[in-house]
Amino acid sequence: MENALFDRIRQDIAQNDIVLYMKGTPSFPQCGYSAVIVQVLSSFGVPYVSFDVLEDRELYQAVKEFTNWPSVPQLYIKGEFIGGSDIVKELSASGELRALLERNDLLP
Repeated sequence: MENALFDRIRQDIAQNDIVLYMKGTPSFPQCGYSAVIVQVLSSFGVPYVSFDVLEDRELYQAVKEFTNWPSVPQLYIKGEFIGGSDIVKELSASGELRALLERNDLLP
């Protein structure tokens, strides 16, 4: 089962420029950390796909194992694991997230 879930995660991040694994949905985040990343992404106006890990407990565990990162939310940009809410917030505040989005031609 693990390999199938890892394959799904690889496919998700390969087929989408920006992927957010989160608790809840962008319109109804189920934790404050997920809400932070949704707010940051919304401030840039970038399109992204999200997956609610609360809907699939096996995916929830697999996402953490895939990155060897202990928590969710997790943000990927162009297939690269960026991090969780604290890292995303820091990257946004420093201007590094905007630069990353610009380098990848993802800003509207």
